Parts: sequence; structure tokens; C-alpha cells
Amino acid sequence: MDEFRTPALIEPDPTENLNDLLAARVAATPDRAVVERRLVPDGPWVPLTAREFDAEVVALAKGLVARGVEPGDRVGIFSRTRYEWTLLDWACWAAAAVPVPLYETSSAEQVLWILTNSEVSLLVAESAAHAATAAEVRVDAPTVREVLVIDDGAIAMLVEGGRDVPDSEIARRRGLAQLDDLATIIYTSGTTGRPKGAELTHGNFSVLTRNAVGRLGEVVNSPGSRTLLFMPLAHVFARFVEVLCIPGGAVLGHTSDTKNLVADLESFKPTFILSVPRVFEKVYNSAEQKAASSPAKLKIFRWAAATAITYSRALDAAGGPPTWLRLQHRLADRLVYGKLRAALGGHAEWAISGGAPLGERLGHFYRGLGLHVLEGYGLTETTAPATVNLPATTKIGTVGPPLPGHAVRIAEDGEIELKGPNVFRGYHRNEAATAESFHDGWFRTGDLGSLDEQGFLRITGRKKEIIVTAAGKNVAPAVLEDRLRSHPLISQVVVVGDARPFIGALVTLDPEGLPGWLATHGHAHLTLEEARTSPAVLESIEKAVERANRAVSRAESIRKFRILPGDLTIANGYLTPKLSIRRTEVIKDFAAEIDALYETSDAHSD
Repeated sequence: MDEFRTPALIEPDPTENLNDLLAARVAATPDRAVVERRLVPDGPWVPLTAREFDAEVVALAKGLVARGVEPGDRVGIFSRTRYEWTLLDWACWAAAAVPVPLYETSSAEQVLWILTNSEVSLLVAESAAHAATAAEVRVDAPTVREVLVIDDGAIAMLVEGGRDVPDSEIARRRGLAQLDDLATIIYTSGTTGRPKGAELTHGNFSVLTRNAVGRLGEVVNSPGSRTLLFMPLAHVFARFVEVLCIPGGAVLGHTSDTKNLVADLESFKPTFILSVPRVFEKVYNSAEQKAASSPAKLKIFRWAAATAITYSRALDAAGGPPTWLRLQHRLADRLVYGKLRAALGGHAEWAISGGAPLGERLGHFYRGLGLHVLEGYGLTETTAPATVNLPATTKIGTVGPPLPGHAVRIAEDGEIELKGPNVFRGYHRNEAATAESFHDGWFRTGDLGSLDEQGFLRITGRKKEIIVTAAGKNVAPAVLEDRLRSHPLISQVVVVGDARPFIGALVTLDPEGLPGWLATHGHAHLTLEEARTSPAVLESIEKAVERANRAVSRAESIRKFRILPGDLTIANGYLTPKLSIRRTEVIKDFAAEIDALYETSDAHSD
């Protein structure tokens, strides 16, 4: 099948905008919580009703107006994920302004580009450190009139300054935008080149979220539905969920320090979780390493993990799991699964995963322990999800069918193309890139995939990442990289081999998983540098490579690998803020290591 469409559930009024979503929530359930926040670190979660949250939005919007923010003005938000981020977002829309997010890890050069390209007039930074980064480039960003700092009381100052702005002015501004008007500019985190500013409209968010609620109501609109955001709100995925919670009826919480994530999940008790696959991998790996403290516990954990996967696969088979498997699953639940669910807060039933492929093994593992992972697919340019697995119809290993009102087609060369109300209107001040990204009115994603007869999309790779070996074999690295990253020793993988005689891989050791693995294998004395050449480590990774190679043909298999001296991180510039590998930078900077893979080898091409 080359094309699949899902009919829309909601037909929008073209005069609506995002403010109408919040107004509807206030009108429907004014006294029910919409947000919970902590007033002091590690304090209790304090609910804000829809009416109270709306009042805070209006008060802050008045402050923006008093500060000189005009309709259409860009307001930069340079912060970690926290309640004030969401408050600023909705206040900007109430003031008819356009919020522009900046990743809290952005460098001064990246900040300068976003401030100048989007013409930010007011920048709200989280901390003195963020303000200092902006100060480095302030002289070259003439449109920025002022920088305010949240930690220095910026929100309270804005509210105080806006007390004389009449309610009627905010009511007027809330009605200015229509569906086709600009709501935000989100800059792609960019694995190559300068970030491009995707212009997303009120309609992109409003129509998408309202239709998504129609299909995900069981997740976001059940009694007691709540989620804790810990992904960067500068990323479109978290931003989508921030908006989705309003028409969905769910309660939203925020946490900015992932080091305390387990404790925060335990106290907030989300019913659904938003994350990227790497987080799910780390939860699994850390649980396995914790069990490895004794051979008996490790044996039980691995048996329970295998049982979860087998049980989940059996759910898709005719007749479901047999009686013997149900009994084993019940025992494994008492011994292992309950503890893992407790680590996620104890109430999580659903998870929405995106940003990278999750992999069938993890998908089945988590469903087997009672957490249904709904894997989806989308980009910044599609306001996050274009497709997603649904509670009633999930196919693990796919990213689901198109959301209502959306369409997917596969081009002749295998590229995924998308159409629907979620697709952006273009790149800010970049007509050439905008024109290049569309084909006959369809957005060209750059990803490769296939559709089954029910419209479920399967991602097979990234078009620009296809490796062509010296023998002319086309290899998509994603399947090998995803499987290798599931190993507890491995943090990141970059498969290489373009114009080379065979496929190789650069591997980094996981600094969090390594100490536990070394301790349980009798090598606790080894340093990270020594572990790179340890026969035990090399043998374990070699076995992982052999397992990964079972998924591909001989010509596509990894013949050699090298362990790099350090991890690939956001801080050293090899990962984007959404944890995608900057492949071009890695290949350029580690060219010597790649060459060494091919200098002397008995491996041969097929």
C-alpha cells in the first residue's frame, strides 16, 4: 500500500485559536485541577483549578502587555521544563504574542541565531546562567529589548506591572488569532547545519490535539488522568502534550531535574508518561543491573523479562496467552513487575514514546509488565505526532496509523510523506528550504518506511543516513543501532561503512551502567579507560553485535567495532537536545577511529 488516510473526527472553526481550548476547559470543569505544581522543592504537589490557572495566565498576559509586547511579537523562553514555562506559553497566546522556545542547553551561538532569526523582542530566561549566555550575544541581537530572569522574580514582577491593564484588552487579544495564524516558531535541534525555524500555527496545535483526544481519550481523558513532563518543553513532543492535556482533561505536572525523576514519579503518580526510547532503555538496563547484585536475582529478572516479552507476543496471537503462560506471568508480576511499575510511580498504565524507534523487544517487555507503550512518529514540522498506536489497536514494532484527519504515503524511493492539519506552514525566513520540503503538497520527512494493509506505519531508516558500501549494498543503520543500544554496557552506537568494504560500528560505554556491570562480573577495579580494552567487556559487546546481526543479511552485518574513549552527549556536541546523534560530527571527528576499522582486517565484503 502506498497511501493511507484516517478521516477527521473534528472539523474546526477557522476563527478559533489555542485560547479557545483553555476557555472550553474552564467552562466545562472550572473547579477541577488542570495543573499541579510544587511551591517549594520536594514539597507537596499543589493543584491549580482550571479557573485559577486561567486567572494566572490572564495576570501574566497583562504583564507582557504592560511590558510593551504587541500582537505578533516574539517572546523567547529560555528555560528547563517547569510550571512557569507552561504559564508563559499560555500567557503569550493570551496576549496574542508568539512564544519562541530555546533549549536550556543552547550555546551562545545557537541563542544568537534564534534571537535574531525569529526577531525576539522579550527574552525570559530561567536563571542567571541562562541570562549570562544571552548577555554574551545581546549586542548582536538588536531586537531584544529586555531579558527577564524567572529565578529573580520575573513572573511576579510582570504580574505586578500588569495590574492596570484592563481585562478587556486580554479578551480582545485572545480573539485576534485564527487557525492559520502563527502560534510559535520551534527551531529544529538540527543534526546538521543551522537550526531551521518551523512555523507552527494555532490550527496545527488545536486541530491536532482535539482529533488526538478523540483517539487517545482512554489515555488522556479517563478519570484521574495525569502526566509528569520531564522532557524539554523546547521540544515539540513535550509541547504537544502540554497543549493536549487542556482539551484532554488531564492534569499536568513538571519536573526539570531528571536526577530526581524516580522520586518525582513516585510522588506525582502519573497515569501516562511521555518519553523517548533512551529513557525506557535506561529503566530496563538499570533494573537488570540492580538485579545483577546476586546470581539468583539476575536469573529471576531475566526469566521475568523473557516471560513479559513472550506474554505480550501471545496477546497478539489467536486465543491469547495459554494458561501456563498466564500463571508464569502472574508469578513474575509478584516478583518483578510490581517493583518496576513502582519505579514509574505505581499508577502508570500508558506511555507515549517518540523521537526514535523503541524496538519490538522493549515494546513487548513493557506491555508484558503492564505499561502499554503507544509508539508514535512525527517531526517538529508535523507538530509532533502524525501517526500513533492506539489503545484499542496497537501493533508493536510499528508507529501506528495516521491520526484522524491525517494521511501518510510512501514515495517511489521509500520516503515517508505526510499531509494533514498538523503539517507546518513553512520554515521561518527560508523559502528555499520550505519549497524543498514539499512534494505535490505533501511534506517530505526524509525518513523511510512502509505501510501495511491497515495503514500502520513502520520506520525502516533515515534517507540521508543510508549507507552504501563499496559493494553497492544499501544499509539502513537504525535497526542495528537500536538493537545494540539495548545492551546494558552500551550508551550510543554509530554504524559506519559508506564506500567501505563492510559495515563497522563506533560504540560508547554507558557511564551509568558500566560500574554495576563490572562489579557483578568481577571487574570492579577497572576504570572506564581500562574497560575499553577489557577482554570481558569486548566479549560481551561482541556477543551483542552477533545478536544484532541476526536481524540483517550477511552483507549488512557489523564485522568490526571500536569503543570510543568517551560517551556522546549534548554537552560535547554529539547529541541534539532530543538525544539524536549528530552523525556528521561524529564521523568527522572520529575519522581516525573509522579508518582504523578498515586498515587491517580479515573481514571481507560479500
